[in-house]
Amino acid sequence: MSNLAVYLMISFVMFICGMLVIIARKNIVAILLGIELILNSAALNFVAYSRYTSQNIDGHIFPLFIIVIAAAEAAVGLAIVIRFFQIRETIHIDDASQLQG
Repeated sequence: MSNLAVYLMISFVMFICGMLVIIARKNIVAILLGIELILNSAALNFVAYSRYTSQNIDGHIFPLFIIVIAAAEAAVGLAIVIRFFQIRETIHIDDASQLQG
């Protein structure tokens, strides 16, 4: 049951869920969660290909970079969301037509 096709199918489902969240939701926090799902699906692909194709640790390094980038993206994104909420008192993406300091 645990072969490469299963991991790729799970990754595809995660990617589609992330894209649907980004397209369908107006909430900025939900959009950030959708981006996290897409990044995690990419990390799952890297680890699965590394495990089943080359048998070395090269594919495991990429998810570490993805985790670091996702953490930085979450920190910057949440800081923007908090500041936006302080100014506009909403987190709907339609109200973010302009950004200024």
